[in-house]
Amino acid sequence: MRITTIGATAAAVAVLASPVASGPAPAAPTAPVASVASVASEPAKAASVHGEARISYIESIHDDIRFTIHAEQTPFTRPMPPTAPEGLSTDARGTLKFSHTRGEVTGWAEAKVDCLVTSGRTAALTAVVTKSNVEEPGARLGISVQQGGKGEPGRLGFSWGVVNVDPENVDENGQLVRPRAGSCMAPAPFTTVIKGGFKVVHAEITKSPAQPETAIPRH
Repeated sequence: MRITTIGATAAAVAVLASPVASGPAPAAPTAPVASVASVASEPAKAASVHGEARISYIESIHDDIRFTIHAEQTPFTRPMPPTAPEGLSTDARGTLKFSHTRGEVTGWAEAKVDCLVTSGRTAALTAVVTKSNVEEPGARLGISVQQGGKGEPGRLGFSWGVVNVDPENVDENGQLVRPRAGSCMAPAPFTTVIKGGFKVVHAEITKSPAQPETAIPRH
């Protein structure tokens, strides 16, 4: 896949969420205590990212670039035999959409989220393209999100344009080819949200199920 800077051409705009009385004291009322069963039945918090935003990107400062993300971590739902037959703790589901408009031309893509990992107000996720006029179906896109707070705007990063470049990865014409993004691989959120924003819910990743011991490969 050839690298295209976001908004590089008009023909195909690049792609880019609380007084004591005498005598015996009366017994104090007992506070209700949740039963062990009710506590155990409460669902565990899942990591997630939700929202939509327009961003400002230094390479296309006057363009209208927007992202919509609805993603939730669903651990061990994407089996990958034989290495991870139950899947990964960062497995996720959801949707990613983006559009990039320059003048009368708009590049867009829709993708299915396959991985999500969080840390505080920051998240990294990947999604595989299903429909687009600027990206190939099956391409994995890496997105990072930082929720805004304390007067600071939200931020977002993406795995194309000025990142994810391998100088030795070129096509037959010597043009740089963008490397494929691995699951949950995304750069730091290097652009600024100028409208809208994202909500990040953090949750620690779940320990993987015990795997059969295998010999450590020798190098």
